[in-house]
Amino acid sequence: MGFADQRFNVNLSILFTELPLLERPAAAAAAGFTAVELWWPWVDSPTPEQPELDALKKAIEDAGVQLTGLNFYAGQLPGPDRGALSIPGEESERFRANIDVAADFAASLGCTALNSLYGNRVEGVDPAEQDALALENLALAARAADRIGAILLVEALNQPESPLYPLVSAPAAIEVVDKVNEATGLGNAKFLMDLYHLSMNGEDLPSVIEQYAAKTGHVQIADNPGRGAPGTGSLPLEELLDQLKKAGYDGWVGLEYKAGDRPSAEAFEWLPRAAR
Repeated sequence: MGFADQRFNVNLSILFTELPLLERPAAAAAAGFTAVELWWPWVDSPTPEQPELDALKKAIEDAGVQLTGLNFYAGQLPGPDRGALSIPGEESERFRANIDVAADFAASLGCTALNSLYGNRVEGVDPAEQDALALENLALAARAADRIGAILLVEALNQPESPLYPLVSAPAAIEVVDKVNEATGLGNAKFLMDLYHLSMNGEDLPSVIEQYAAKTGHVQIADNPGRGAPGTGSLPLEELLDQLKKAGYDGWVGLEYKAGDRPSAEAFEWLPRAAR
């Protein structure tokens, strides 16, 4: 077991960001990776013009990498926002406008995992109202994902860095996953297990894996402290990924960490090239 037995993809919204978006897929391929994932790439637009979508699709195809994960529109990310789907008014409308755009783009590249960030709590709005709106929008997104043969991911973030985000524990995210599956009957809502975020929340990671591996649709990693590459902090990531594999998780592991003060291409020395 070990890192060599995992399937890793590179998140091009946090790594290779020193390059223009359209150059990042080729850079990931040059570093030895065959798969990539993205947050929603057009932060200011849930519905970009078709030439923008076509250009990114071509860049991914030309690089010869597989798009394995894509976020729905999530507001200013990176930035102050943590999703749009639970925020009444314009942001919810922007999320809904994005649903089919994101799903169709994912389908065009054979991507079968769509991540849906829940959104921050809004001052002056009843949390129950936000949760009802979230369930409604997540059900719409789950149906769109099902249409293209994809899963819908629900992610827990961490409270220190996202104090207004309500899903800051594995149980909180799992509760939403279960509600979406109950509402749609589709069973395609899954947990996005980000080991960095869960560790920042002080959760017992082996216990989380034991309890929720079966409901996990994607895994992301970064070391803690610092959100750097494996080996820059103190998380036993190799052991945790081994535990996940033994628990039956055989999906991709997204590298969602910061390169630090070096080019992204130099931030993968922990992973032998043959294992990328």
